[in-house]
Amino acid sequence: MRSQCPVAYSDSLGWALLRHADVMEALLNPDAYSNVVSAHLNVPNGMDPPRHTSYRATIEPYFSSARMQKLEPTCREIAERLVNDLPSNDGEVEFISAFAQKFALDMQCAFTGWPRQLREPLRLWTQNHQQATLAGDRVALTKLASEFHDDVAKTLAARRSHPEDDITTELVCEKVDGRSLTDEEIVSILRNWTVGELATITAALGIVAYHLCKNPTLQSRLREVPEETAAAIEEILRMDAPLLSNRRKTTRDVKIGGRQLKQGDRVTLMWASANRDESAFPEADSFRPRRDQQRNLLYGAGIHGCPGAPLARLELRVAVECLLAGTTDLKTSIHHTPVRAEFPAAGFACLPLRVSRSQGLTCH
Repeated sequence: MRSQCPVAYSDSLGWALLRHADVMEALLNPDAYSNVVSAHLNVPNGMDPPRHTSYRATIEPYFSSARMQKLEPTCREIAERLVNDLPSNDGEVEFISAFAQKFALDMQCAFTGWPRQLREPLRLWTQNHQQATLAGDRVALTKLASEFHDDVAKTLAARRSHPEDDITTELVCEKVDGRSLTDEEIVSILRNWTVGELATITAALGIVAYHLCKNPTLQSRLREVPEETAAAIEEILRMDAPLLSNRRKTTRDVKIGGRQLKQGDRVTLMWASANRDESAFPEADSFRPRRDQQRNLLYGAGIHGCPGAPLARLELRVAVECLLAGTTDLKTSIHHTPVRAEFPAAGFACLPLRVSRSQGLTCH
């Protein structure tokens, strides 16, 4: 379809851009392809310059290399604990619920400074959010946004009364354009981080675990040479996207991929297709971890490239390193079949694995 109909229209997606070059054209022309696709406040994802620029500059320092280095020991502790909870001796486990979701939840709480007792409410909120998104239930999505706002607003009030050494307290004190962020803006930022963490990291871990199960040679290689883990993850997730698409809206009449789009048309950037485009990635359907990843759109590109990419890369690398260091073998179940998530979700809804666990190994 990429070659025969690279810009395809449907009622559900609007104009879907399938080629890497067309997706890049939209990404690098935010004046023509707007991120303001919803009436709800979305900081900074759902903003255009110049408004977007100020908010983006405010949040980028939260993902600095210094912060990531400080967070890495906590990330390893969480991953090691969860690996040690996995079965041993070829025991079976549903990987998404037993590891991927728990890791993402614990890391979200660690990153924001939220108490661990918020884990279960966050898990349920994310589950309900995904179900409402799948069903296109805007009433439910609005209700869920309100619930998230109320829960986080309580945490913000607590931080104002009793500041703690965490990111949530920093956001309460943060300023943009010389004024303090409002509660609505802080909640929007935290909601974006939460959805990105709990949905995308969970999906990514499931995808990587599945591909490792299907490639025992790669498993062995990464156990022997963990330094190659990061590159392998990037290539796996290029081929099997943890986030399938993203939305835009045209601000004027534009022509792209031979199609004429009108002002106000809905546009969907298909990451999963663009990252399999042979014109951008020779032998795109082949796993080549040493390939140049500069064109990989795993974290987007342009002014709206994912600000949380440093955190995501840290989490995925550490989680996979610990998973491989703490196991001797990973296989898919012989009794149960993996179940893929339904669009617009990515990855696996259910991933039954067989695990042989190491004794006394750590990922340090």
